[in-house]
Amino acid sequence: MIERTLTARELNRALLARQFLLDRSSLPMVTTIERIGGLQTQYAPSGYVGLWSRMRNFRRDALTEALQQRRVVQATLLRSTIHMVSARDYWLFHAATRSSRQDWWRRVTRHQISEPDMHAAVRALREQLAKGPRRADELKRILAKRGLPATAFGGVAQWLEMVRVPPSGTWEQRRADLYGLADAWIRPAAHSESAGLEHVIRRYLGGFGPASVREIADWAGIPHTKLLPVLKGMSLRHFRDEKRKDFIDLPRAPLPDANTPAPVRFLPTWDATLLVHARRTQILPERYRPMVFNPRTPHSVPTFLIDGSVAGTWRVEGGRVELKPFEPIPKSMRGEVDEEAQRLAAFFR
Repeated sequence: MIERTLTARELNRALLARQFLLDRSSLPMVTTIERIGGLQTQYAPSGYVGLWSRMRNFRRDALTEALQQRRVVQATLLRSTIHMVSARDYWLFHAATRSSRQDWWRRVTRHQISEPDMHAAVRALREQLAKGPRRADELKRILAKRGLPATAFGGVAQWLEMVRVPPSGTWEQRRADLYGLADAWIRPAAHSESAGLEHVIRRYLGGFGPASVREIADWAGIPHTKLLPVLKGMSLRHFRDEKRKDFIDLPRAPLPDANTPAPVRFLPTWDATLLVHARRTQILPERYRPMVFNPRTPHSVPTFLIDGSVAGTWRVEGGRVELKPFEPIPKSMRGEVDEEAQRLAAFFR
């Protein structure tokens, strides 16, 4: 049963609340990472800036320590992109996405590498990683010596449970090029694909909902049809938006009032709130999307929010946070923007 219609602004405030962008999290760091659905970290510092924006009194070394202590792991997971997630979430996300990631890889490399060669590459690297972590360049040389195509290395992560081992992929050493076997780095856990898919649904709705089934699937990088049988067994709320699009949500998940004030927040490169799966929230106005994501650059740009929407980009220059607003910043907001920018500059220092 459809409970009610949600406005775009209500969906915006729901996203901000669940991502701790209305009120910063006082929860433990690992719990915070779980609640927001993990951290997308093709650029390692993004995870640190993302947590600084979302947590009270966040320390940079706290995330590095969590990676070293194996409470947080960094690996290729959702949408076949690099994420930092809790050790517990790793195995569930892996179970949910593994077959879809493999299917995706077969499609994009169908004329470049055969299935037997792909499995040969996996066997070769599993044998090497069983001896301990190895650098990416070393692993690529091993494949080349066996006559396997260069594209094989990119596909291994879709078959072989690998994590990026610290200190690589941290604030201090940003290149994430040291790999280890996941079942040697953290305690193995076996989950069915259906259990993983239900976990994906709960994590997405908890961090980004209310949402459509296709949005959940787009975020995870899986066909939406895989979610449908799992959804039948779940107790969920049902809403519509102003365009009569159907949304689902977790019971008792926060739905703040549309007029809830939204503070200034600074987001890192590749923050997941700005990706297309969350378009319904209008956190990134469509007229600005080409300024944040465009075909000429292989990455997004850091952004800042005013009243819950992207208002411009930022970068650190000479120890200061330099702002590039898309439109003039309202005088009533200038002080809050400058204060938050100074706090971020201090974080970088």
